[in-house]
Amino acid sequence: MKDFFKVMDIDQVTALATGFGTVADETVPADETLDRILAEAVVSDIDLPDFRRTTMDGYAVRAGATFGASEGSPAYLNVKGTIRMGDVPDFSVGPGEAARISTGGMLPDAADAVVMIEHTEALDDTVIEVYKSVAPGQHVVDVGEDFQRGETVLDRGRRIRPQEMGVLSALGRESVRVFRRPVVGIISTGDEVVPIDRMPRQGQIRDVNTYSLAGWVRRAGAVPKTYGIIPDRRDDLREACRRALSESDMVLVSGGSSVGTRDYTIDVLESLPQSRVLVHGISISPGKPTILASVDDKPFWGLPGHVVSAMVVFAVVVRPFIDHMAGLAASGMPDLRIPARLTRNLASAQGRVDYVRVRLTAGEGGLGAEPILGKSGLIHTMVRADGLIRIDRDVEGMEKGTAVQVLPL
Repeated sequence: MKDFFKVMDIDQVTALATGFGTVADETVPADETLDRILAEAVVSDIDLPDFRRTTMDGYAVRAGATFGASEGSPAYLNVKGTIRMGDVPDFSVGPGEAARISTGGMLPDAADAVVMIEHTEALDDTVIEVYKSVAPGQHVVDVGEDFQRGETVLDRGRRIRPQEMGVLSALGRESVRVFRRPVVGIISTGDEVVPIDRMPRQGQIRDVNTYSLAGWVRRAGAVPKTYGIIPDRRDDLREACRRALSESDMVLVSGGSSVGTRDYTIDVLESLPQSRVLVHGISISPGKPTILASVDDKPFWGLPGHVVSAMVVFAVVVRPFIDHMAGLAASGMPDLRIPARLTRNLASAQGRVDYVRVRLTAGEGGLGAEPILGKSGLIHTMVRADGLIRIDRDVEGMEKGTAVQVLPL
């Protein structure tokens, strides 16, 4: 296999995500949309709000009636009535008049501002003193000030948070079209891997990758589907891959991506119909021996068996593919990296991109990024880490105090 272990740049690999399609959409109730990706643009069919309302408890007035008002020279206004929540006022406010109103209440005709109750004093049931002037529009939300009729409120490809759920409810949307959650098949391989309820003998390890990868998949908004531990037998792995491909939108195989006499992932991939190996080797540490193939137009990953390497590759390289398949628009993928400064000198080998685990520390000068050093197979380096920092391939290392961007884990 002449293309075996032909290392590819990380950015070249992630750019391949757009070569795969997105999952289908489905319609779900509005109260089940949290963390889903919109498959349609949401357009407002109303002005929101559709009436002028106050943002404060106080008195609805004509602003001009309060101009020049102060504690030493208050304005005196006649109280014409009271507007309760949900009421539609059946009167207007004239010059020198006011109406009691509660937060969210509808302004009467001719009123264009609200005086906060704290800036007034009632002389009796019909007259108030106003100690502070207000400008037109002060403490008032106008018609359509939030969203206007015909305005695109939420774009297709946006991830729905609680605040977007609030918008949908404000527009009266009982259901909405979202992309189906991608199903990601997870296969763990190796004769040395045993179930987590079994005590490993010497030379054996528990199946950590199935559980950690399933957690990463869920965090990415997808649905993990596990296929257990497959021994180092070509036919068994091929059958597991065939089944996973038939039931999943993406497949992750941990182990079997390095150079070894019993690593059958490449052989199995080449035996599957409509299969094409796109990547075998990424210039990343940890995680260099990573495989990416297209099988029946689905992404198929061969991840390193070392749990830390598998997790780093998932966070840096696999996650963008899930985001793309899930329908998340590029504009909906904010850069959530955390700025910090390196707390010590850090060496790096040239010719590859190093992702170093770091712990965030608080200091007088802001956040510090403290490297957590250790071999790639040590799980505690990930447990102690708050994130990853990237050291580019042509950089020999970083000095203490260097500004870095931390990718949260």
